[in-house]
Amino acid sequence: MKKLKLLATLALASVIFITGCKKDDYKEKVGVCPLVVSTIPIDKAIDVPLDQVISATFNEKMDPATINQASFIIQQGTTAITGTVAYSDLTATFSPTSPLLPNVLYSGTIKTLTKDLLGQSLMEDHKWSFTTIAQVTLSSNPVAGGTTTGAGTFAKGASVTVAATPSVGYAFANWTLDGIPVSTTPNYQFIMDGNKALVANFSFQFAVALSSNPVEGGITTGAGSYTAGTNVTVTATPNTGYTFVNWTEGLTIASTEANYAFQLNASRNLVANFVLNTYTLTVIALNGTVLKVPLQTTYNHGTVVNLTATPNSGYNFTSWTGDASGSSSATTVTMNSNKNVTANFNAIAYTLNATAVNGTVLKVPSKTAYNSGEIVVLTATPAMGYTFTGWSGDASGSINPVSVTMNGNKNITANFTALASTFTLNVVAVNGMVVKNPNLTAYNNGASVQLTASANSGFTFTGWSGDATGNLPTATVIMNSNKNVTANFIADVIPPVGMLPIDLSCVEPFAILAGSTIVSTGPSIVNGDMGLSPGSALVGFPPGINNGTIHIDPVAAAAKLCLTAAYIEGQGRSLNRISLPGQLGGLTLAPGLYSNSSTTGISGTGANGILTLDAQGDANAVWIFQIGSTFTTDPATSVVLSGGAQAKNIFWIVSSSATLGTTSVLYGNILADQAITLNTGAVLYGRALARIAAVTLDASTITKP
Repeated sequence: MKKLKLLATLALASVIFITGCKKDDYKEKVGVCPLVVSTIPIDKAIDVPLDQVISATFNEKMDPATINQASFIIQQGTTAITGTVAYSDLTATFSPTSPLLPNVLYSGTIKTLTKDLLGQSLMEDHKWSFTTIAQVTLSSNPVAGGTTTGAGTFAKGASVTVAATPSVGYAFANWTLDGIPVSTTPNYQFIMDGNKALVANFSFQFAVALSSNPVEGGITTGAGSYTAGTNVTVTATPNTGYTFVNWTEGLTIASTEANYAFQLNASRNLVANFVLNTYTLTVIALNGTVLKVPLQTTYNHGTVVNLTATPNSGYNFTSWTGDASGSSSATTVTMNSNKNVTANFNAIAYTLNATAVNGTVLKVPSKTAYNSGEIVVLTATPAMGYTFTGWSGDASGSINPVSVTMNGNKNITANFTALASTFTLNVVAVNGMVVKNPNLTAYNNGASVQLTASANSGFTFTGWSGDATGNLPTATVIMNSNKNVTANFIADVIPPVGMLPIDLSCVEPFAILAGSTIVSTGPSIVNGDMGLSPGSALVGFPPGINNGTIHIDPVAAAAKLCLTAAYIEGQGRSLNRISLPGQLGGLTLAPGLYSNSSTTGISGTGANGILTLDAQGDANAVWIFQIGSTFTTDPATSVVLSGGAQAKNIFWIVSSSATLGTTSVLYGNILADQAITLNTGAVLYGRALARIAAVTLDASTITKP
C-alpha cells in the first residue's frame, strides 16, 4: 500500500514538474522538473558547526557544469563567502575556504542557473538560512599572569564552566566580559546564550616568608602571598620558656614588636628571633653545704638542678624551704623562674655509753648528752687481778686515757683481762684449713702469730672474723689475751645449665636510660643511645660526646616500661640463689644468682679491690646480683672478666642507687631503682639504666655491650 502511495505521489510530482519547469528555449522537453529536496544544514537550523560542509540534494541528476560558485552561493548578510563547490550523484556541496564564524546567521541560495541533464532549470531560486554555533574564547591579563581552560563552541542553553589558574607570583582577580566584571570565582559557570570573549584578570603577588630562630623558640603567623600594596600583619608567639626579641630581615632589624604591621611592596623574608629564658638559683645553707648539679651561674628554662644538702659536723639536715620542699637531703628544682631555696639544719646532741666489766671508766666531763664536736676523756681502771687491754666499740687501741670526739652517739667498752703470762689461740676453719706460725698450744703475752687460710676444693676464702679481720688469706694476731678466730669460706656454686639472662632486647640501643635527668660534668663519652622519660633535662652534651641517638620521646617512654619489667623480673628470681657478702673485692665468682639484702660494693686496694668473674669457658655464662640497698665501688677498684665472660650477661639489680668510684672499672648492666653516678674517670662496659632518678657522669665513659 505504501509503495502504491509513493508511486502516485511521484506521478503527481512528475506532472507538476513537467508542466511547471522553467524553459531555456522554445522547444518543449519532456521529464521531471529539477527541484532541491533537502539541504544540510536544514532551513532555520541553529548551532551549526563552524567546519560544516554545506550541501543541497536534488530530486534528479543535474548537469555538473551548472553547479558552480555562480549557482551555489553562501552569504553572510550581503557578503558572499568563498568556498569550493562540488557535485556528486544528486548532491551539490559547498566547502567554505575558512571556518564559519560563530553565532552568525548565514543564507544559502541555489540559483535557477542550475539545470538538469535535459537542460531544465529550477523554477525559482531555492533559499534557506542557518545560524552557526556560539563560541567561548578565553584570554589572560596579563598573559604571564596565568592560564585558562574551557574555551570552545557550545550549543545555546548549554552550561559552560571555564577555569583560571594563576602562575607563581600571581593571584586570580576576576573574569570580565567586554570590560565588565562577571565573576570573582576562578571556576566560572554560565549558560551559553551567544559568543563569549572572556578575560581572566590576574594581579601580581608578593610573598611573605616567616621562620623562627631557634625553631623551638616559638611560632609565627601571617605568612603567605599578598597583592602588592596590601597591609600585612605578622605575629610571633614565643613557646613556654622563651621570650620574643625582634624581627630581622637579613642582617637588619625590622621590628621589635611581636605584632609587626607593614605595607607589602616587595617579597619579605622575616625571621622571628627568640631567646631561651635563663634564671638564677640562690641557695642558702647555714651550718651546712648544698651541692648543685649542674653548678652554673644561670640556668636555661626547664633545666632540672639536683640539690644535695650536707650538714656540718654536729648538725642534722631538717628540711627545704622557699622554692623547694621536703625533708629528704636530696631534691630537684626545675628552673622555670628565678628560684630561692634554703637548706635548714639544726644542732644535734649525742650520748656516750661507756661499759666496763672487771673495771671502771671515768668520763670527763660526765654528762647525759654532749654537743657535737665536744671532747670527752675516758680513763679505764681495772679491778683487782685484771689488766686493761684496750677499747672496743666506738674507740679502739690500748691508749689509756683516751679522748673521744662526740660526732655521733657513742658506745665504748673498756676491756680488761685477768692477769696471766700465756694465752690460747683457737682457730675455726670449716671447708678449709688454717696454718698457725708458730703453731703452739699457748703463746706468751705479746707474741705475734701469723695465720694463713686455704680453702678446700669447691670453696673460696672470704675473710676473717672474731679476733682477726680482713679478707686477705694471711692475717697476724697479737696474743695479749685468749683469742678466737674464724676463717670463713664460701662454696663455689655453678648456676644451673642454661640460666637465662635478663631480657633487655627492647632497650638494646641504649647505653643510658634515666627518669629525671642525664648530667655530664666534663668530657664524658657515651657509646650508645641515650633516653629520658619522663624527664627531659639533658645537661653537659657538649662537652660530653654521645656516639648515638638522643630520645626524649615515646621511644624512651617505651624503653622505660621495658626497663621496669626487666628490673622486676631480675629482683624476683630465686632459683639456686647464693648469699652474697657485702664486700666483693678479692673474690672470684662463678656464674650464678647472688643476693644480698643490704649494701654491697667493691672496696680495698690491690688484689682486694678486684672482683673476678670466671665464666669457666662458657661464653653464655650469666651473673645476676640482687642488691637490697646501695651498690658502691671504691676508687680504682675494678671487675675483671675471665674464662670467656661477657659484659652483656652481667646484671646488677640495685634496689636503691649505684655509685662507681673515681677511675673504677665495672662490667655489666646496672638496673637501678633510683640514681646512677659515675665519678671522675669511671668506666662502665655496660648500660646505666635508672628507673626513677638521674644518671650523672663526670668525665666518665659508658660503652654499650
